[in-house]
Amino acid sequence: MENKAITKIDIITRTSKFEELKEALNKIGITGMTVSQVLGCGLQKGKTEYYRGTPYSMDLLPKVKLEIVVCEVPVEEVVRVAKEVLRTGEIGDGKIFIYPVQNVIKIRTGEEGVEAL
Repeated sequence: MENKAITKIDIITRTSKFEELKEALNKIGITGMTVSQVLGCGLQKGKTEYYRGTPYSMDLLPKVKLEIVVCEVPVEEVVRVAKEVLRTGEIGDGKIFIYPVQNVIKIRTGEEGVEAL
């Protein structure tokens, strides 16, 4: 088995940008991803909403989190495409986290490493 580096990329961003990001990633060969609706806050620190005229603080904002594992598509290309699609220059564009992956195991077949992807 060839020992290629496997990398996990987490992208957390606005829900309104998800479809555009998914299409752009598909164009560069990303065929698999895990997507979660999440809540979070960063510099935005939430916002004030009004319910029946009464202000209340919303500390956590809805976001979408994409989890992608790559070995064939270069990490730099995924990051470039994500930044290109997601950057508006406004607070709330999101974050990209990059992690090395020690191993991947496909439960159905027992395959490991790159073959499991």
